[in-house]
Amino acid sequence: MTIAKENTALNFECETGNYHTFCPISCVAWLYQKIEDSFFLVIGTKTCGYFLQNAMGVMIFAEPRYAMAELEEGDISAQLNDYEELKRLCEQIKRDRNPSVIVWIGTCTTEIIKTDLEGLAPKLEAEIGIPIVVARANGLDYAFTQGEDTVLAAMANRCPTQAPITKAEKDERNSLQKLLNFGNKKEVAAEETEYVDHPPLVLFGSLPDPVVTQLTLELKKQGIKVSGWLPAKRFTELPVLEEGYYVVGVNPFLSRTATTLMRRKKCKLIGAPFPIGPDGTRAWVEKICSVFGITPQGLDEREAQIWANLEDYVQLIRGKSVFFMGDNLLEISLARFLIRCGMTVPEIGIPYMDKRYQAAELALLEKTCQEMNVPLPKIIEKPDNYNQVQRIYELNPDLVITGMAHANPLEARGINTKWSVEFTFAQIHGFGNARDILELVTRPLRRNNNLKDLGWDKLVREEAKV
Repeated sequence: MTIAKENTALNFECETGNYHTFCPISCVAWLYQKIEDSFFLVIGTKTCGYFLQNAMGVMIFAEPRYAMAELEEGDISAQLNDYEELKRLCEQIKRDRNPSVIVWIGTCTTEIIKTDLEGLAPKLEAEIGIPIVVARANGLDYAFTQGEDTVLAAMANRCPTQAPITKAEKDERNSLQKLLNFGNKKEVAAEETEYVDHPPLVLFGSLPDPVVTQLTLELKKQGIKVSGWLPAKRFTELPVLEEGYYVVGVNPFLSRTATTLMRRKKCKLIGAPFPIGPDGTRAWVEKICSVFGITPQGLDEREAQIWANLEDYVQLIRGKSVFFMGDNLLEISLARFLIRCGMTVPEIGIPYMDKRYQAAELALLEKTCQEMNVPLPKIIEKPDNYNQVQRIYELNPDLVITGMAHANPLEARGINTKWSVEFTFAQIHGFGNARDILELVTRPLRRNNNLKDLGWDKLVREEAKV
């Protein structure tokens, strides 16, 4: 897309068509911990196994609920029976761990040799009696965090629907409820008055339990009841999803899940900015309130209080520039928050851009740039790393947020960097976690300030030249 006037609208470009990101099978790292009764089986080569062992840093004494099904020459040349091999492994998993669900994670190799995982799963599921969810998290089609997107999209199809209740069952439930509530009518009445009457709302996106609680309570303060989360802590507690239910995402990389919820489950998607930073969290809550016809209460004071608490960090980055090379699809949200903190962002690299799903976030980014009176960033989808490095040399930003592959080479040339993967694994959502974002962003800047105080910065520059 091109624009007639500079800085009047966001400028989008696409460079190479390649993904330069962390491998998407790493989603297993946080999903197996989130879904407590699950078991993840990654079907790939030894390279995938080495990656998981190194990337996830599991202690030798730990018993993680994931494993590698390593493909060998016999599998790749179709000399072995895929079904029998997978059946043997799944029966062993059932015998040793007995999970509520087994998630098969497809990799690049299963894509290349065209392993029909979706065809094998239903037959094997019926035979062993455990649900098998198939998710293709290969690096050919998906970027880093989109691994979670494919898993949640597959799980959305397993969400239950409410069966029709007969009059007799309804009467029986009402009688039982009256019996259980006898003696605590005041508490029940108080609970009912905390929420306004609105359609069911389900939130989707994998977040740590403390953050889930924080966001749920933020909505509860506005009288909004969260009917469930996808994923739930247990596969057996997946939320009910029916036609007309409202859904809203908490992460910008879940476009496939959003599409599945709309098309397959006939849910209504609330297009909101994402709850990253106090500005994004406020906009997220406000959008949900507006859909349900609720006037939000106390958000001005809440956001102002958070900004006041962040001032010591904001002083370190105000007036500085940050360049995003692109890795985890959180770039737009992080850039918008950092611009609100007073930084400038000349370029945002991003592996994949779904303009429909991120429409509200992009609009908030434009609005933030106008209010802060800074130029709009250029958004580069699937950036060419060589070209990006040349632009970094020309722009000389104060900080580059990048994938791990480019961090050390840039540091050796005197450019401050921060690993983008750290934002993926940190708690960055909601009002209460904005400080953690700035803790990560300012760490390399604070480190350099300490080096200057010690007089080591000159030595570092001299070593970089050598």
